[in-house]
Amino acid sequence: MDLSLVNTRGLVLLGCGKMGSAMLEGWLAQGVAPASVWVNDPHPSAWLQGTGVQLNTTLPPNPAIVLVAVKPQMMADALPTLAALGNGTTLFVSVAAGTTIAHYERVLGAQTPIIRAMPNTPAAVSRGITAICGNAVATPAHLDLAQALLQAVGQVVRLEGEHQIDAVTGLSGSGPAYVFHMIEAMAAAGVAVGLAPDLAMQLARATVCGAGELAHQSPDTAEQLRVNVTSPNGTTAAGLAVLMAILPDLMARTVQAATDRGRELGK
Repeated sequence: MDLSLVNTRGLVLLGCGKMGSAMLEGWLAQGVAPASVWVNDPHPSAWLQGTGVQLNTTLPPNPAIVLVAVKPQMMADALPTLAALGNGTTLFVSVAAGTTIAHYERVLGAQTPIIRAMPNTPAAVSRGITAICGNAVATPAHLDLAQALLQAVGQVVRLEGEHQIDAVTGLSGSGPAYVFHMIEAMAAAGVAVGLAPDLAMQLARATVCGAGELAHQSPDTAEQLRVNVTSPNGTTAAGLAVLMAILPDLMARTVQAATDRGRELGK
């Protein structure tokens, strides 16, 4: 991140819930000066109050970045308070679900560089992945700045355009919940074959977390990792014969349903 730009002109964070707090913690760890950060949040946590940032005060007239992290139902009231910052020189980055770039342009003006981002909840432990896209006046330098900003909580990928946001929502945005439910289902299956509930849950959680970390660190593809652990005619092969008969179609329908709902909410 260009700390000189942020520390000189300032950074505004609108909303500081779990996602906003995770990002703020990452920025401060990277060297962003607390005095250069303005946070507007109606219910600041004790942690936020202790960071030294400028909390619920008059905003700077020309900050480098405004990051919008409020809940969708709060957007109608919160965004107009920033309309004066839509001056063409302040970059707006939104991690708020369901609010389109066109909506931001109506409130802030079409001359405002706007980048829409779709993060996911593992950002809370700096293991998220965020997809970004910009409007017509967002330059490569703006995208670079947004990427540096969002890398505080994990990986960042760039989209061809906003038309891909709903698909990202369906896959990685909602995806952590799919994995959490798989843990629940695996633990329940463990109980069904004779394990105590606490032990089954411990085994299921550790298995999913360990497999995820192996997939993260290994240069092998997910397919190759699956093959590596599957002995011919062994126990894993027997389990996969059941799972692979239903999971691809089930996952396709799951992601499609979430993608479709994202499109409905964005209208």
